Amino acid sequence: MTFGGAAFGRLGVSLAAITLATAVPAWADTLRDALTQAYASNPTLTGTRAGLRATDENVGIARAQGLPDVSANASYNEFVKRSANAFTFPKRSVGGSATVTVPLYQGGFVRESIRAAKARVGQERASLQATEGDVFTAVVSAYMDVIRDTAIVDLNSSNVKVLETDLQASRDRFEVGDLTRTDVAQSEARLAGARANLRVAQASLDNSRQTYLQVVGKFPDRLDPPPALPGLPGSSDDAVDLAIANNPDLAAAKQAAKAAEYDIGVAEAARMPRISAFGTGDYVDYRGTLAGGATGVKQIDKTATVGFQAQIPIYQGGEPGARVRQAQARKGQAIEAQTAAERAVIAQARIAFSRYQSFLEVIDSSQAAVSANELALEGTRAEQSVGTRNVLDVLNAEQELLNSRSTLVSAKRDAYVAGFALLAAMGRAQAKDLGLDGGSLYDPIANYKRVHGRIWDWDSDPRPKPVATSTRAEPSVSAVPVHRPVESPAK
Repeated sequence: MTFGGAAFGRLGVSLAAITLATAVPAWADTLRDALTQAYASNPTLTGTRAGLRATDENVGIARAQGLPDVSANASYNEFVKRSANAFTFPKRSVGGSATVTVPLYQGGFVRESIRAAKARVGQERASLQATEGDVFTAVVSAYMDVIRDTAIVDLNSSNVKVLETDLQASRDRFEVGDLTRTDVAQSEARLAGARANLRVAQASLDNSRQTYLQVVGKFPDRLDPPPALPGLPGSSDDAVDLAIANNPDLAAAKQAAKAAEYDIGVAEAARMPRISAFGTGDYVDYRGTLAGGATGVKQIDKTATVGFQAQIPIYQGGEPGARVRQAQARKGQAIEAQTAAERAVIAQARIAFSRYQSFLEVIDSSQAAVSANELALEGTRAEQSVGTRNVLDVLNAEQELLNSRSTLVSAKRDAYVAGFALLAAMGRAQAKDLGLDGGSLYDPIANYKRVHGRIWDWDSDPRPKPVATSTRAEPSVSAVPVHRPVESPAK
């Protein structure tokens, strides 16, 4: 499935048809550009990837409990005070020892620990997918917010120009006695309100640009209308079915429940005997000081021992039973969390589908309202010219048209964001689903394969360096004029 492809659900609606109609230069940013940059450098996403790599290591940590343990010891001793009866007591010694312990049986502790660790790796992979969807949803929302607020600023700016023209016309007609002072005051008040609304719209655009900077990593340039969304479902039931099958939050909850089951086995292993094989070797050199260095007395001792050791728990104060019960309770908690996640996913899918459909209907209604208000304004102006309508009627008609156009712009934004949220709820808002090809996609399994068989104690990776970049150096560009006095209402 490719982002902006030709696949659509049975709704039969292409969201490309509801994007904002704005002229866009050739150098405009696209939604794909924004998603690709966020995918590569959003700190929430890059941090979650680092967390997954850390979780990958838990498998190696668990496996290490079943591998041999080798240790060595070296010593140098000076015997500064000796017993009066110890005629053979040495003055000094140099020694060393080595021990190898090989676990043979640990009651299933290692096996269950590895299984639990692998399940938690699966949980973190699903959580990474969920984070991808959340970040992409935030990017889409910020992208559409900037487009919406830019359009609303343009609408309000045009409205101010229209009202300035209206005010000048009212003043001219007042000078010739065609209108009253009240008519002029109404035009002045409406213009002052329009200028205030323009400042509010500019402030909203600034907020949206800052949010875009936060999630994408750069300020937006001119933004291209977004492409159509692929694979939208034809019904609420279809959305729920796809969400239950693919939603990463639910997948993470299932993996957490699986890990909790293995944790019970880990706790139960504490009741079982443990068997290990061992071998030790010792070397001591008395440096010619044993028995005063007498002839025939060996100054070097060497010993070696091999054997088996069994640790059989008999009574541990009830701790193993408590840990088993604790693990069982946590398994119950994980089961309930899985059910809660499923409920949340079902609700999320249904709500997103309902919102998407509702906003499509709002678009249709708003488009009809815009068309009707355009005709109404044209008729009101014509009727004013022949004296059957007054200035306030025209001002109200202009305001109604502005309101309906603003509602249409907002509805288009809301429908697109709701559609993408629906994709995210269905687990179809990851980079692989959207066909992002701005670079190689992050492989969550690659690091696991890389570290899976590494058992060398001195093995490590290079010190981590920042992946995401700070936005502090980005210039602060405001849509609201700075150090510009607010113009007073026309006199």
